[in-house]
Amino acid sequence: MESEKTIYKKNDMVTVEITDMDEKGQGIGKAEGFTLFVKDAVIGDVIEAKVMKAKTNYAFAKLMKVVKPSPDRVPAECPMARACGGCQLQEMSYEAELRFKENKVKNNLVRLGGFDEAFIESIREPIVGMKQPGEEDFSPYRYRNKAQYPVGEDRDGNPVAGFYAGRTHDIIPNTDCLLGREVNQKILLTVLTFMKIHGVKPYDETQHKGLIRHILIREGFKSGEIMVCLIVNGKSIPKEELLCEQLVKAVPEIAGICLNTNTDKTNVIMGDRTRVLRGKESISDELCGINYAISARSFYQVNPVQAERLYSKAVEYASLTGTESVWDLYCGIGTISLCMAKKAGKVYGVEIVPEAIEDAKANALRNGISNAEFFVGKAEEVLPAFYERANDKDMLSPDIIVVDPPRKGCDEKCLETMLAMEPRRIVYVSCDSATLARDLKILCSEKYELKAWQAFDQFSRTVHVETVALITRVRNAKDYVQIGIDAEEYYRIKDEDN
Repeated sequence: MESEKTIYKKNDMVTVEITDMDEKGQGIGKAEGFTLFVKDAVIGDVIEAKVMKAKTNYAFAKLMKVVKPSPDRVPAECPMARACGGCQLQEMSYEAELRFKENKVKNNLVRLGGFDEAFIESIREPIVGMKQPGEEDFSPYRYRNKAQYPVGEDRDGNPVAGFYAGRTHDIIPNTDCLLGREVNQKILLTVLTFMKIHGVKPYDETQHKGLIRHILIREGFKSGEIMVCLIVNGKSIPKEELLCEQLVKAVPEIAGICLNTNTDKTNVIMGDRTRVLRGKESISDELCGINYAISARSFYQVNPVQAERLYSKAVEYASLTGTESVWDLYCGIGTISLCMAKKAGKVYGVEIVPEAIEDAKANALRNGISNAEFFVGKAEEVLPAFYERANDKDMLSPDIIVVDPPRKGCDEKCLETMLAMEPRRIVYVSCDSATLARDLKILCSEKYELKAWQAFDQFSRTVHVETVALITRVRNAKDYVQIGIDAEEYYRIKDEDN
């Protein structure tokens, strides 16, 4: 007889074995049929947990003690890991992290996409982690080329920089995030020391007073150039030249220092106006053999090592020969577009952010790429408009469509237009495997089939995982005629296939 569900209440202590993890990286365990979600727990742990919030059949609990550690449990590298919450998987071995992420994608494709599990496994390419054979220099840490640190005060009135605690705006002081570059600490300490000596106050969002809101740091991995941008609640800071001198003295690799003005009462980090204090307004970096100019506000992949591997796979899936027309939807600053343009006939990029499109055009010009054209607008609006009005065959019937949407996935209208345009291949780059699965279910319902997929660990020690999927059009009579097979031969081959 099934045991009756136990109703736990706040502050109850429970001993439970963790058997699974959810999308947020919380451990999942069952106690007498009651489901517990426990942050910082690892699959295989036996733990003691305190119930913090209880519902009818489930509860959220706090890890109090690891009674028996999982074989996959490792000590967190960062002492701030649990308090910060930015790295949900630091106490899981890296090998287990990769398994978790690959299974996360596979399970979503099966459960949400409706694909057969054996089929999904058969077309899977192994997940690409930060550590690859022969590449011992790379690890799951120090991979971010961009960091944004909020600035505040401690209880003694000293300026501090760090990260917001989960679901709050309370700053946890930390000048050495292990996902960021080592040089970040020198820059932060230089700015904080300057603020303390010269009485420059951090921004207080509750009173809308104070000056320094955030410190943004960017680094070009290939170029070695560094940019520092101070986001302020004003138009200037005291003794700007002195601060610039001290920063460059501490870190000679700094190529540009700028000031961004944000005087609004908002959670948005950057404002619309940026002024160069010293050096250049942008730094350069190289990705897949293409040189990019990166300003303080530019979108650019934060993990260039993995981004290069991911984009190379997207180009491989596109199977370009030099004559194809390609649509790149949600193109950002054109990183995928320009990678494709090197091997395609013509590339059209679409992005809703005007500044990103300006960057894309500038990057194309910078690299002498003339076969890429960019448009501002929503993919779900621009693509149908061109499909309905364009006379250009390449626009109406592209050979390849590449999509790299935000976490919410592709808009339904965009998916409908893609299906109507009938490209030979669709390359889907996803940052959320749940919406990827949802969209693939639509795309593969009739005209297309999923041929391959591969996960990429682009955000190590966090729960996020990138995926690249290849979808190809199911061949019809038109395709066979185009490659020199007449209709009679096509139907004979089709009958054999069936």
